[in-house]
Amino acid sequence: YLETSILTGFDSFQDVAVQIERPTYQKPFLGGFKNRRSGVEFHNAASQTIPKKRPDKGIQLFCRATQTVYEKNKPQQTKNTTSTQMTKVGLYVSNRTDRLISPGKYFTAEEFHKCRLDAVIIIQTYFRRWHAINFVQKLREQKNARLEWEAQEELRKKQEKEEKLTREQERRMNPKTKEDFELLYQALEMWMQEETERINTTLTGAERKAALCGLLEQEAQLIASFGRYKVNLNEETEQKAILRFLDKCAQPKRWKAFDGKITEMDTQDKLRARDLFEIYYSISMKGIPEDERIDVLLTLRSTVKEHDCKLIQEIVELIDREIDLMSRGVKECNLEGLRKRICTLFLQYIKTPKFNPEVARILKVPPDPLKLYKKIHLCHSCENYLPSSEFPLGANARTMGRCRSCCRLENEARRREASLKYKLILQKLRKSEADYQDDSKIVSLIQHQDLQYLIDTIWGCQSALSACSDLYDLVMVRWDKQHEWSPWNTILLTQDEADAHLEICNLQTAYEEVFIHRVELKHLQAKGYFARF
Repeated sequence: YLETSILTGFDSFQDVAVQIERPTYQKPFLGGFKNRRSGVEFHNAASQTIPKKRPDKGIQLFCRATQTVYEKNKPQQTKNTTSTQMTKVGLYVSNRTDRLISPGKYFTAEEFHKCRLDAVIIIQTYFRRWHAINFVQKLREQKNARLEWEAQEELRKKQEKEEKLTREQERRMNPKTKEDFELLYQALEMWMQEETERINTTLTGAERKAALCGLLEQEAQLIASFGRYKVNLNEETEQKAILRFLDKCAQPKRWKAFDGKITEMDTQDKLRARDLFEIYYSISMKGIPEDERIDVLLTLRSTVKEHDCKLIQEIVELIDREIDLMSRGVKECNLEGLRKRICTLFLQYIKTPKFNPEVARILKVPPDPLKLYKKIHLCHSCENYLPSSEFPLGANARTMGRCRSCCRLENEARRREASLKYKLILQKLRKSEADYQDDSKIVSLIQHQDLQYLIDTIWGCQSALSACSDLYDLVMVRWDKQHEWSPWNTILLTQDEADAHLEICNLQTAYEEVFIHRVELKHLQAKGYFARF
């Protein structure tokens, strides 16, 4: 309690006891000041009466007070009092700094607005001139960029064409694949037709017959040289394929761990296959010294003697014969046949799962022959039993015809057509359809013979828009990109035209009705031919 005196009258005071309640919370700091001389700090004080407690209703209540502040801005202009002093009796004011101002011509509101309008017109004129200069400059830059791009595209196309011709010429000069030999025979057929036409137009009688006979002899010599080159190439290719097969058997098992590292593991079968691969590579090498050859043969004999069968007895007998002939000083060229027999028998030994268990995982022919009965067919041309993968099946094929080897032989002997360009178009088509990721099925069934018929017979071997007939520049794309590709939903265009065609959303507005009708007729014709699809 605090006792204080309160004035109750003119000269009377009354002592009153005042109860002070201490706050239960820390009051906020509301600012203050400090006396610099005495150093006493004074704080601004705040008082708050104790809020009235609400009666407890037995229910938990939540409330939130809101306060909206209304603000109003009103400009104020302060007064500025000025005074002037005039000359009068007893007061002189100098007029040296005074200026004489005379009223000018009265400027009406119409003249003022007209002046503003003239100024606006002048500003608009200069602005439009500046805008036109920038617009023309931008058009000039776009034109130069377009001309530069066109020049680069033309140069790129020219270089690509030259590269294609160079690559095709290189394929004809040094053929390595079946497609390369097709190009070679096609070039021979074109040369024969040109020479025959020249002889028929320039010569007559006995001279013409003699020239045709000479031309026929030249063709026979060229075909024979092609055959010899193909035999040598097949030997090299076969040897590379054998080494690649044995290397695949000897590769260790690999798997990727959770941390991205590759783990390799060699099993007992892998080590056995690797040893056999090293031995085969050693005995198939040419030009090695005689003592090293003998060491390789002895290693081979000790390796195959682990088992006992007729094949191993033949290999051991041939090894002893070669060592005996080498000790007698027989020339190496006379031992080529014997060495080839050793390589052939040892390769047969390697391909036997009993001696090399790892090879059973890679061999195409399963150990059980009964699994092949349903997949083996007879070729009525060469009378060989071959797997079904060796028979080309067209869109309208109902029975197994000739095998691929017989078809290739007939093409080289009679028609001499090259299917490389059609295979490239089919490859591009399958790659573009794979990008759609909509499970297109027909494109995986069609073969290059079917695509050749579709391009040559139905589409006339030319672009539907520009009539370009260069097969290297043509591609097949979807006519309606919302549906999967099929012979009745396709169009033959150049690469640039195909890119522009795939950007179209509405075909009816992009193409004329006559063009759409012509394309639909080709689709009907294709649907009739490929009805089995």
